Amino acid sequence: MNPLQSVGLKLFVYIIGGILACVLTMGILAYNESKKIIETKVSQSSQQTITQLAVNLDNVMKKYDDITLQILVDSAFHELVDTLQSSTLGEYEKFEATKELSNKLQSIIFGNDNIAGMALIPVNNDQLSIITAGNSQLSKVESLLEEPWIEQVQELGGRTLWLDSRANSLTSNNTMPSFGVARLLKNTSSSVAHYILLLDIPTKGILDELNKVSLGEGSQISVVNEDHNFMVHGDSASIATPAAFALDGSEHNSVSQSIEGIGDVLLIHHKLAFASWYLVGSIPVEELVKDAIVIRTLTVQVAIAAALIAILIAIIVMLTIGKPLIQLRDLMQEGAKGNLTVRSKIRKRKDEIGQLSDSFDQMMTQITNLAVQTKTSADAVLTTASVLTDASKKTAISAKEIAVATEEIANGSTSLAVEAERGNDITLAINDQMKQVLASNEQMVQSAYEVEQASGKGTAYMAELIDKTGQTEEMTREMVTKVDALKDSTRSIVQILDVLNAVTKQTNILSLNATIEASRAGSAGRGFMVVANEIRELADQSTQSIDVVGQITGRIQNEIVETVEVLSRAYPMFQEQIHSVKEANHIFVNVQQQMGRLIAKLEEVMSSVKALEASQNVLNEAMSNVSAVAQQSSATSEEVASLSAEQLNVSDNLVLLSTELSQVSTALKETLSQFKV
Repeated sequence: MNPLQSVGLKLFVYIIGGILACVLTMGILAYNESKKIIETKVSQSSQQTITQLAVNLDNVMKKYDDITLQILVDSAFHELVDTLQSSTLGEYEKFEATKELSNKLQSIIFGNDNIAGMALIPVNNDQLSIITAGNSQLSKVESLLEEPWIEQVQELGGRTLWLDSRANSLTSNNTMPSFGVARLLKNTSSSVAHYILLLDIPTKGILDELNKVSLGEGSQISVVNEDHNFMVHGDSASIATPAAFALDGSEHNSVSQSIEGIGDVLLIHHKLAFASWYLVGSIPVEELVKDAIVIRTLTVQVAIAAALIAILIAIIVMLTIGKPLIQLRDLMQEGAKGNLTVRSKIRKRKDEIGQLSDSFDQMMTQITNLAVQTKTSADAVLTTASVLTDASKKTAISAKEIAVATEEIANGSTSLAVEAERGNDITLAINDQMKQVLASNEQMVQSAYEVEQASGKGTAYMAELIDKTGQTEEMTREMVTKVDALKDSTRSIVQILDVLNAVTKQTNILSLNATIEASRAGSAGRGFMVVANEIRELADQSTQSIDVVGQITGRIQNEIVETVEVLSRAYPMFQEQIHSVKEANHIFVNVQQQMGRLIAKLEEVMSSVKALEASQNVLNEAMSNVSAVAQQSSATSEEVASLSAEQLNVSDNLVLLSTELSQVSTALKETLSQFKV
């Protein structure tokens, strides 16, 4: 594929991609916005429906709660239970009481079709037996006695406990799923409970209420517990199994959730008032937005149509623009190879392509004329370069002979100037060294004076340092004495803390004895027991505080001991320091005396150096005169040699330029010969 064809293909791809991107973007945005609006509206309406349905379920469950409450406050019921508890009555009276209790339960079942069975379960009483009514069976109820909800009902102390739904009946061999309502029947007069009331309620009644409401096609309403297990569901096999979704624990909410195997689902839940259950409605999002899918389908169709239109436009562009550009490219490649006779055959077009063709023909005509003119000029330059080369060679030979003679004269003058310069340099170097010696001598004298003064100051400073070191030694002795006194004080504090600790222990023992006596005294000693407990707490706090203070005092004692050891080690060092300072003071006095003798010797050296400097100045002046004459002669010879060398260089450059001009003319002629004119 040639480059222009690849450009056309890229243009084609860009056009199609741009159109498809715009169409798909608008379609997807419209689809997403429609989907969001539909979900919001359905969520709001469904939340109201679920809330109303939850109110209805609460009313249904309240009936069951009222039934248990009715039995709880029934005095006749408790009288019959007391009859069963009586030890003075015979077996017949107890049988009649049991039968009457069963009849009471049976009458309640007859009055409510949604109760499958009822049972009275005795609480920690071997004298009472289980009483059943309705479909409840004694063997099935006995199997429930070991379940943990029995203890939970007793801990609630008379409040209702809702038992989770089971796949089969709770108190019978029926295979219908059911849930239970249990309450401890505590006698209101004696606050004693002998029975637990259990209602076996099929989930069918709740399911019938749920089936009265529909949230839309494909929707489902169910009841789950706090562990997200189904309590009521249209499929009885799903009862007590985990739900595929998860709730956020709020009272009511509407959220979208992706469920594996189902897809995106809109979940609406509301917590029931009586049981810790949630009424949950699920609506497939796909069903909600199936009308909005029309927008997505229309978007795809429009995108396909746009792609076909883009293909047609790209083909037209390739035929009307790409093909002429390919022809012009081929003509330019022929011209680049040296064929200046090529011309464009595009004549009838008046657009930019036609203008480009005319401009190409004009460019090739001008390049042809320029090549002819350049070839003629190159022939003339080549002839002139040959003549110039011969003249330059003769001039270069003469310049070399003049340069050799001039160089010999310049070498003699240069040697003389160099020797004179060397003598002058040596004289100047000696003069400079004498000046340096003189300056160094003056600096040594000055430094000697400064050292002498510094030695005097050092002696004074050492005397002052000796006095201050002595004072430091006295202060160190006083510090050791005070630290020893502080050590004795901390020992006294430790003794006081021991006494306080003993008092605290005695107080703790007394508070414990007081607590024991207060408990023996019963209700009359409760106030004193509170005071004793407060005293014991204060004693415990005092013990803790004393322990903390004891720890701090122990650390202080350790630090005092370490301080005494450090001061004991420092005292000999102070004495050694005083001895060293005295020796340094003696050294400073000796240095001051020796520096005085050195200053006298340096002054004698200074006088001798000044006399030598005067003689050196006379010699320096004579060597300067000789050097000046030699330098002038050398400069004249070097100037002549420089002019000769410059002339030689010019001649050489002229020869090189003539040669290069000849080479350039030849190369230009060879280059122009490649073009076909």
